Amino acid sequence: MSAIRHCAIIGGGVIGGGWAARFLANGLDVTVFDPHPEAERRLREMVALGTRSLRRLVAAPLPPEGQLRFAGSLAEAVAEADLVQESAPEIEHVKQRILAEIDHYAKPTALVCSSTSGLLPTRISSEMAHPERFLVAHPFNPVYLLPLVELCGGEHTDAASIERAQAFFAGIGMHSLHVRKEIDGFIADRLLEALWREALWLVHDGVATVAEVDDAIRFGAGLRWAFMGTFQIYRLAGGEAGMRHFMAQFGPALKLPWTKLMDVPDLTEAFLDELAAQSDAQSGEWGFRALEAKRDDCLIGIMRSLQSQGFGAGNTLAAYEKKLREGQKPVEPLRLYEGTVAQDWVDYNGHMNESRYLEIFGYATDALLARIGMDDAMLARGFSYYTVETHLRHLGEITGDERFVSTTQIIGHDTKRIHLFHRLHHDDGRLLATGEQMMLHVDTAKHKACEAAPEVLELLSALAAAHRGLPVPSEAGRGIGMK
Repeated sequence: MSAIRHCAIIGGGVIGGGWAARFLANGLDVTVFDPHPEAERRLREMVALGTRSLRRLVAAPLPPEGQLRFAGSLAEAVAEADLVQESAPEIEHVKQRILAEIDHYAKPTALVCSSTSGLLPTRISSEMAHPERFLVAHPFNPVYLLPLVELCGGEHTDAASIERAQAFFAGIGMHSLHVRKEIDGFIADRLLEALWREALWLVHDGVATVAEVDDAIRFGAGLRWAFMGTFQIYRLAGGEAGMRHFMAQFGPALKLPWTKLMDVPDLTEAFLDELAAQSDAQSGEWGFRALEAKRDDCLIGIMRSLQSQGFGAGNTLAAYEKKLREGQKPVEPLRLYEGTVAQDWVDYNGHMNESRYLEIFGYATDALLARIGMDDAMLARGFSYYTVETHLRHLGEITGDERFVSTTQIIGHDTKRIHLFHRLHHDDGRLLATGEQMMLHVDTAKHKACEAAPEVLELLSALAAAHRGLPVPSEAGRGIGMK
């Protein structure tokens, strides 16, 4: 079977545009057909956003971007395509007609896929002359970022078509979930619809607002779902005894009127045995404590990422850290940033790489600036502190999963400048590195240095006064030199 190098997209809406962005970013040529008069403008905007986002996500070099073309007819769009992705409206008779037309005009070797989120593949392919090459490839929005694609064949779909699709989607960075049994809504949307129905009832009955429902997800279970899903999370909730113990504790609650969805399967011994066996297999060689540690590390990564975006649970974490920092007495060097070395911070020598030292000191500087009032409001008014000089000294080694503490001392300041000295310590007390920085207060519109606002200087002066009695580090002011 020939390689897939040219894709056709029929329907250039949100899903079709997402597919176009992912295909193009992976070096595939794309031809689009959509009769809407605004289709090309909208799709090109989506492709631009998708390309930007994928380049931020993927650290490896992406291939040269594919060529995007718009066709005047469906027949023209699919004529040379190796894969056709139908993303038309979710109406059965519309998809039947379009898929039959695609089947008529596409070359015999082309794979034909539908983005339907719930229609049965056997039914929507019923008017195709060659349904053996057809399957559902149901993605999730935004298609260019979320990796899941549900693959579901119909009664006449060849196993080779499923295998070819699995290989193709893996090659463009996606995780294929083979839905082996035709069912309305497949797997993911059935789960989403159940949650959605209950959410609507909670709002309808005045139990919660839409914002409160969303908060219940994004500050709680939603964070866990990103990496373990429902079954593995509940397995951990059962403790070392696993899934069967969890079901013994909480299974009977499924019969309680907690939700509007009261039709649940009977918890027979045979069904409980099946759940426990599948849960054991899912966990594989991971021990209970190892799974708990992996869960915690994933949560930390997600919440740190959300913190960098100033969103959701990340805002809660930021507010908590701010309170902790403000509670310090500034008579000693300030402990503004501490943490654990992530495994992806470790280089080929087995130690934290040098860029992370600067990153840690940068976070400490940001925390200090936040304490003196350099917040979003100040940035919006056009003022900030810029780093104009940095000197790092690497003195010790630290590796993955080891703890560190960064301290910051204000050596001097005036109305425009702050002179900082950072120290990075291992959790065992060893000095790992020092970082000396000069910060300059800047009018960001004029790109020139200027005096900081009085309220900023007042807070800065109070911190600096507390540090005035500390000895000036002997390493301060050093430069690089060779005898």
